[in-house]
Order: sequence, then structure tokens, then C-alpha cells
Amino acid sequence: MNLTYKRATIEDIDLLTETRIEVLRAANKLSDDIDMSKVEKQSYDYYKKALCDGTHIAYLIFDENYFIGTGGVSFFQVMPTYHNPSGKKAYIMNMYTHPNYRRMGIAYKTLDMLISDTKCKGITSIFLEATAMGRPLYEKYGFVKMNDEMELPE
Repeated sequence: MNLTYKRATIEDIDLLTETRIEVLRAANKLSDDIDMSKVEKQSYDYYKKALCDGTHIAYLIFDENYFIGTGGVSFFQVMPTYHNPSGKKAYIMNMYTHPNYRRMGIAYKTLDMLISDTKCKGITSIFLEATAMGRPLYEKYGFVKMNDEMELPE
């Protein structure tokens, strides 16, 4: 294996968008016949803005020229709190490793790079949603389950 970890730029927008749809299909167990064109367009528009204004960082992982994984982090601002006086937050998302490359430390390294970049921005409030498959990785890194959040369903 000859792995390369590349920080994504606007030139990578098509690969990022394609991978986002692949991740969403896998995480939500969606078949290929489900129409994702609207999500694909919105994801493209999101990357187009966020990669340029610095509110999103992503890494692409390659074995030679073969794409094998990705991970991203979105940054946003909320009102300051006692535990987060800056109000700055980071949301880890779109973590993916091709099945043939899993259990080799690739996702862990990607996560570590994203968290390092996040902490360099002075952001310490970092969270994510975990699938059953991803949970052991995040727990190994030190993430803990949150008990106080709630969501209003559609």
C-alpha cells in the first residue's frame, strides 16, 4: 500500500460530492434506485461555499491513484455557553473507508488529522453522529455518548 492523505480543495468538489452520496446511501441503507439528485446538488453547493470560506475541511485518501476514503469536519458558531465560551463548534462527518481497506488505521488517522486541524482553530467542542460500525473507532479515540441532546423529527 502506498497511501496518500490529501486535504481537499475546490478542485476535488466532484469527488467529494460523489463520495457524500455514497456515504449517505451506506449509512441510511439506501438502494441505488433511490433518487439522491436533490441531495447531490445541495451537497455540491455546500462544498462550493464551505471549502472556499473555511467552514469545512475534508481529507481524501488514496492508495496510489485509487480513492479509498474520506473524512470531513464542518465548523459553525452558536451562542457562547459556560462550557464553550467561544461558541465555536465542529461536527465530524462523512467518514468513509472502502471496505477492502478497513481495520488498517486509515479512519483513525483521518479522524486524528481532522481533530488536529480543528484544535488548531481553537475549537474544542467537537461532536459527531456514529453508525454502529463507526462507534468503536470514535470510542477508541475518546468520544463519549451524549445524553442530553434531543431532536424534533420532521
